[in-house]
Amino acid sequence: MFKWLLRVLRALCLGALLGFSALHAQTAAEIGLGLALESAEIARYSITVFPDGRNLPPGQGSVLQGAQLYQEKCAVCHGAKGIEGPAARLVGSDGFFSWRDPLRPLRIAKYPLLVLSVGASWPYATTLFDYIRRAMPRQAPKTLSDDEVYALTAYLLQRNGLADADAVMDQQSLPQVVMPGLARTVNAWPPS
Repeated sequence: MFKWLLRVLRALCLGALLGFSALHAQTAAEIGLGLALESAEIARYSITVFPDGRNLPPGQGSVLQGAQLYQEKCAVCHGAKGIEGPAARLVGSDGFFSWRDPLRPLRIAKYPLLVLSVGASWPYATTLFDYIRRAMPRQAPKTLSDDEVYALTAYLLQRNGLADADAVMDQQSLPQVVMPGLARTVNAWPPS
């Protein structure tokens, strides 16, 4: 019976609220909120590397250099071989089931990260580079040089059987690596 009255009151309240907020609106600059960023500051955070290799920085790194860096900076969390650490598995994966390991589903239920690995599920080698560059090592992200990131990427690709033992990764070679996970991926950046 009074539904129409409630609707009218709601509309009047909403109109009054919007009118009041428009009357007293101020810009961010007027109230001193935020700062304008310099181009150099924006460039520091504009580091996304795309699947086709756009935004890869200059530099290079070899599997041999990556092996040494891995032991120094990564093995603490990911294990000496990339399969036994408390952090995510980096090398190989049998998926959810394996004939060699009949108890694997039970272990995965307890430790879900066992099923994920760079070699089994990541679609692009450039994504691996981008992730290492931004987030690793966990205790000090963004502290690795571009050459160190290329070296670690080369090492992890080699450990997953996706690069030769003497491989050197750089701006040209990294986007050429075909990852097994690509077949199971929908591309968010389709080629133009």
